[in-house]
Amino acid sequence: MSAATPPPKKEREWAPRIWEGCSFPAWLSLLVRNRFAVSRSHLYMVPVISCVSTVHSLLRFFEEAIFRDAVARTSIRHPPLFILGHWRSGTTLLHELLITDPRHGFPNTYQCLEPNHFILTERLFTLLFAWVLPSRRPMDNMTAGWDRPQEDEFALCMLGERSPYLTVAFPNHGPVDQEYLDLVGLSRDVRRHWKQTLYTFLQKVTYKDPRRLVLKSPTHTARIPTLLEMFPDAQFIHIVRNPYVIFPSTVNLWKSFYRKHGLQNPTFAGLEEHVFTTFLRMYERFEASKKLIAPGNFHELKYEDLVRDPMGEMRTLYDRLKLERFDLIQPGIQAYLDRTKGYETNKYDMTQELRAEIGRRWGEVIRRFGYNIE
Repeated sequence: MSAATPPPKKEREWAPRIWEGCSFPAWLSLLVRNRFAVSRSHLYMVPVISCVSTVHSLLRFFEEAIFRDAVARTSIRHPPLFILGHWRSGTTLLHELLITDPRHGFPNTYQCLEPNHFILTERLFTLLFAWVLPSRRPMDNMTAGWDRPQEDEFALCMLGERSPYLTVAFPNHGPVDQEYLDLVGLSRDVRRHWKQTLYTFLQKVTYKDPRRLVLKSPTHTARIPTLLEMFPDAQFIHIVRNPYVIFPSTVNLWKSFYRKHGLQNPTFAGLEEHVFTTFLRMYERFEASKKLIAPGNFHELKYEDLVRDPMGEMRTLYDRLKLERFDLIQPGIQAYLDRTKGYETNKYDMTQELRAEIGRRWGEVIRRFGYNIE
């Protein structure tokens, strides 16, 4: 079966590996679990990340000494607003639109990639290292920056929690930690530790900015029961997109991550099968658990509708979730739309064989979302 044809390559910009945000214990654990199987061409990263991660651990020690009690006293007074959806379904666009609301806070890229000490260092380090990040995300050319909203899943990885995202480091070993996609089957103690790590991170974000948190990580789509245990009054927005677009775009996403952030020369063996099975597992868990959410705390929309009529779709979202004062967000939405006018999504060519396989494997979900089997 032929893979989707990737879009033309864009000019590449240098960027650090995400693992450079790990604490030293998290970095050492990642190496040991993968038997130090770093490709020869990537060996130089080992001493670099080892030194940087040691600095992170030292800075974490100082931050905890200074701020531990203050963070522990910080309450998350407003129930978070979780954005759910598969990778490449429009979660980033929705996140960007929601944070134009001046009442909404969010974990930014610096906080998610430097969660060990961002309270202590964010103001200084984001000025000193503004040049480190590329101006655009490599997988879709969207704007990047230390202050842009980011997935809290990366923070969990940097703090030493297990995650499916750790597959990116050693992609040739195949998918790892898939049980952390939905947290089903984990022991009580492991789940408790995972929840505590996430909650403490969100306390730190709230300590810096007490506004209501808007959180986006595709992995949360399969974690509704656990998230409701932590935040019983949380609200959820689920965004869907045509799965015939999601499949090649997700394959391209992981290829981009494997090339840029992997510690091996990736072969991409089994990648398409991984995308097929993860999608089904995610939506099996999602369908089984979304009924746990109170009706007034859940809204679902289509990416295609959001792109066609962003103002109208956001107004409907605010009405359904009773977020109130849509007038507060309208100017911000319009400003964002003006800034991003002319942005074009990647285009992909697929073989008829691959289209047929997507329809066969994902047909039930395709129909459930209201799309047509091709």
